[in-house]
Amino acid sequence: MFKRFFIATAMVASLATAAIAADKPTDPQIAHIAYTAGDIDIAAAKQALKKSKNAEVRDFAKTMERDHKAVNEKALALLKKLKVKPEDNDTSKSLSAAAKAELAKLAKLHGAAFDKAYVDNEVVYHKQVNGALETLLIPSAQNAELKSLLQTGLTLFKEHQQHAEHLASMVK
Repeated sequence: MFKRFFIATAMVASLATAAIAADKPTDPQIAHIAYTAGDIDIAAAKQALKKSKNAEVRDFAKTMERDHKAVNEKALALLKKLKVKPEDNDTSKSLSAAAKAELAKLAKLHGAAFDKAYVDNEVVYHKQVNGALETLLIPSAQNAELKSLLQTGLTLFKEHQQHAEHLASMVK
């Protein structure tokens, strides 16, 4: 659990470091960071659907996959409309690297140990990403439509966090 918390904290620290280094991320950078964060949760959900036999964990994973795919599709449609190309950056690269390492750790677990680790990670991950949305990404967004999409996503992702916290209290 401590390792997962450390990884999620490191991912958000990379968000904060990028903000300090580059002052504020640009809209193309924000779009890439947000899309990457969604893609990470989709990958984790797919892994959970392959490994978990727990019906509640599987239902949660299905929700994560469906909702994050929908938000990412809306983000891509908005970027196409605005003719903005997402810009890869150190933050999105750091998020991807940390997620790859976490998925590899989860891949070694089975049964209840996997379920607990997956759900605990989802709690920490959503807390950290929601915090980054609130304190960095939304305030830094310049385009009103991008800001609105991020705010809509934040509302949904707070619900995900609550769902994950509830599930974590049940999965032992």
